[in-house]
Amino acid sequence: MAFDADLANRVRELLANEPTDEMQMFGGLAFLIGGNMAVAVSSQGGLLVRVPREDTDKLVGQAHVSPMVMAGRETRGWIRVAAEGVKTKRQLDRWVTRGADHARSLPPK
Repeated sequence: MAFDADLANRVRELLANEPTDEMQMFGGLAFLIGGNMAVAVSSQGGLLVRVPREDTDKLVGQAHVSPMVMAGRETRGWIRVAAEGVKTKRQLDRWVTRGADHARSLPPK
């Protein structure tokens, strides 16, 4: 399954004033800030969001949020937000801002 091009365009719009790079990864489209992944439009639908590792558990308890699982293992510091959780601009902005803020807090690569 390919990533949602409409969702990718909506993310681009929100990051328009931010110097970003885009990279196709794992069948989806990742948005990088300073060489660090901030968010990715998932090929499985919805959005992957990079967050501080210590915030993972509290965020997973929210509506439409689940742990990101790769190779059968939960990846701390990343969450999956289902498509239902990014339907509106306000919902999407919340998650893109969270991922971008965290990526900016990391040392550039």
